[in-house]
Formats: sequence, C-alpha cells, structure tokens
Amino acid sequence: MTYPSLSALISLAREAGDEIMRVRAEGFDAIQKGDGSLVTIADQRAEAIIEAGLAHLAPGVPMIGEEAVAAGRMPECGDNFFCVDPLDGTRGFVSGGEEFTVNIALIENHVPIVGVVYSPVSGEMFAAEPGRALKGDVAISTTQPGVNWRLVASERSGRNARTQDFANAIGPHTLLHASSSIKFCRLAEGVADLYPRFGDLSEWDAAAGHAILAAAGGGVMRLDGAPLHYGNRADAFLIHGLIAYASEAAKEAALNALR
Repeated sequence: MTYPSLSALISLAREAGDEIMRVRAEGFDAIQKGDGSLVTIADQRAEAIIEAGLAHLAPGVPMIGEEAVAAGRMPECGDNFFCVDPLDGTRGFVSGGEEFTVNIALIENHVPIVGVVYSPVSGEMFAAEPGRALKGDVAISTTQPGVNWRLVASERSGRNARTQDFANAIGPHTLLHASSSIKFCRLAEGVADLYPRFGDLSEWDAAAGHAILAAAGGGVMRLDGAPLHYGNRADAFLIHGLIAYASEAAKEAALNALR
C-alpha cells in the first residue's frame, strides 16, 4: 500500500490545529454527545479539514473519524484506513486547558504504521513512519528503565484505584501527568517507561500515539498481554484498556504487575 508522505500529514495536522486555535480565539459552545463526551465546532471543523485533505492525498482510503462515527458514519474500513481524532482532549480544550492534540494515523493490516500527534498550543509535533520517529525535526527513541519506573497517566485516571494498584504492584516509581495522546509521546521521547490505561477508550485516542511509540522502539498491548489491533467496527472501535511500554523490560514488569 502506498501512503501520503509524512510531511504531508504533518502539514494537514498543522492546518487542523490552526483552525482549532481560531475557534478558541473566537469563542464557542460545547455540546454533550450521547456517550457523555463533549464536542465543539472546533472538533467538527478540524475533522472536516483532515477528511478533505486525506481524500486528496489518498483517494479511496477510508477514514474513521471520531465525529463522523458519532454522527453515524462508520465506513467499512477493511485492513487499511486512516484513524483520526481531530481534537483529542476536548474536555480540557473546553475548560481552557492546553494539552489537547490533533491525531492522524494510518492503519495497515490492523496495525498503526504512520502517526502524527500535534499540540497546537505548545507547538510540539510528534510524527512517525516505519523506521523513524520524530519530535519536530529531531529523531527520538525510547530508553531503558532506571532505578524507578517512570509512569505517565492523566490527572484523572492517574488517581483511580486500578492505576494506583498497578503502580503499587510495579514497585518503586514516579508518576508523570499528561493529557491526550501526549502520554504515548512521552514514552517515545524517552521520558517515561509505562502508560497504563484502565477503562475504555476509542481507537482514534490511541492509534497515532501507538504508531509513534512503535517507531521509537516501544509498543502497546491489551490488558491481557495480546497485541493491540485496530478496525474493530463491531465493537464501535473501542479499546478496553491498554498498556503502552517503552521497552521489553517495561512490558514484562507490567505483565507481572497485572497478574
């Protein structure tokens, strides 16, 4: 399968991010969707930009987008498709926070192979394709663990009982807080070892970060230790928890902590 250049996807993520920031400057209202999550005109405009851009860059390749799925548009995606979250971290965006991202991933044979995660506020741009992972123009890679395990989680999930139990089981550790798909990227750039996520999330929440982490030397597994695959249309593209890891040592430690 041929796919768009990484630079083209980076440009598309920047364009969507610019639109999100325009909406923030103009003001907006938030609407609660059926699943309890929030949506704004920024989500919708950013997804429209990405969908149009991908249709031009890769005609005929389906796109699974968060807002399209929420509106009932779930194309048959087969083995290969784009997986998009136009504004990952809408709740934080609505509350005036800064850690929200634009996520674009290309899935091939149910595995994310290309990913872009862009933070419009900080300007951080993480991107990857097979064989290389980047932060801006600089190559990044995961690192081996030190004396203490370095965990990353959101402010909210980092305080729930299952995450605390996992952290206690893993042994001596430090906990870093981050939001949206930036958590995967912290592993990819070598500043964290593990990202445990208990509870459901959607494939578009994970796909781009997964691609970047994998290209940097890490990986993502389900809570039962099986590889995480994408395109589960029958289950509305849900992921029932995951563990992202920066090294094989971190993966083994996580599996032991889950037993």
